[in-house]
Amino acid sequence: MYTRMIKAPKTKSFFLFGARGTGKTTWVRSQFPQAIYVDLLSSETYNRLLANPTRIADFIPEHFADWIIIDEIQRIPQLLNEVHRLIETNKYKFIMTGSSARKLRREGQNLLGGRALTYYMHPLTAVELGNDFNLEDALKFGSLPPIFSEEDKEKYLTSYVHTYLQQEVIQEGISRNLGAFARFLETASFSQGSVLNVSEVSREASVNRKVVEDYFTALEDLLLSIRLPAFSKRAKRRLITHSKFYFFDVGVYNTVRPMGPLDQPEMAEGVALESLFIQNIRAINDYLERGYSLSYFRTASGVEVDCIAYGKNGLYAFEIKRKRNISSTDLSNLKSFKLDYPIAKCYALYGGNTREYIDGIEVIPFQEALFSLPHLL
Repeated sequence: MYTRMIKAPKTKSFFLFGARGTGKTTWVRSQFPQAIYVDLLSSETYNRLLANPTRIADFIPEHFADWIIIDEIQRIPQLLNEVHRLIETNKYKFIMTGSSARKLRREGQNLLGGRALTYYMHPLTAVELGNDFNLEDALKFGSLPPIFSEEDKEKYLTSYVHTYLQQEVIQEGISRNLGAFARFLETASFSQGSVLNVSEVSREASVNRKVVEDYFTALEDLLLSIRLPAFSKRAKRRLITHSKFYFFDVGVYNTVRPMGPLDQPEMAEGVALESLFIQNIRAINDYLERGYSLSYFRTASGVEVDCIAYGKNGLYAFEIKRKRNISSTDLSNLKSFKLDYPIAKCYALYGGNTREYIDGIEVIPFQEALFSLPHLL
């Protein structure tokens, strides 16, 4: 098992959200071996607590002082009322994992009104993988922890997409039409790393626009995708304001996206490289609690920078390039951004092997940059 960068609070209850397969259960069970473990994926436990959520108290010995883990809390949102009561009356410490906040929000639950912190688990980062990180494999198969113990990685990812997603669609009541949802997923994959046009996805998937918007929201609630907003702080030029779309893991994106003889592999690979960076910087930002808001920058005239990190510690701009050699011309977008925001520290990440400094911009080999993210931020 790989050592994860996430650091849990010592005394305060917390939620740990993350898509299925990101390693939440493995991590909490290894970090808190003396904890009481309540598994809501167990049919017996689920049925017992669904019938009467107050029975959660029956799992806890008198004067118990360690942690209580409730795995997949979203399956019984009503349990939060009992958790709230037990935190207040008995000062118990709870860890509540979940692969979706959809039901919790839909049923009006307030995530304990600040009595519990919220953390997120992501696919493995390059830093966590260390010497086991392989860029070529990461761009193809992603970084979900089970991938690294699977002999047939493609088969695992296919099963993950078809079995897990279909199960969640049914359990969460997202759609009764799995065919429409499958068409939506495939069409959405062509929006990876692009400005999201819901109407276009609706037309291509032959699914009602309102339904498509609900599907995108559902993917976010299930922590399977993000929408990266546009950066607009003190804008000096007219900017694009629509968000960009990303599946949360490169391997999942590659599995959902169909590839045929008419597709250009380099286009999908370029998107995968950008997606892998977004995947890593989101995780590092969360785990180290850097507090940056992440976005992208694009003007109406087409000047675009792939990722902007903005927070109390500074303003950082990242441009990702596949090419192995970088010239001053390749840095025009970053230079344009720096003219508008002189305080920004700008980085170009590329496919070469040497670190360079061109026109005040630091040019870093892509893999080296992934390992350097904790220091760059």
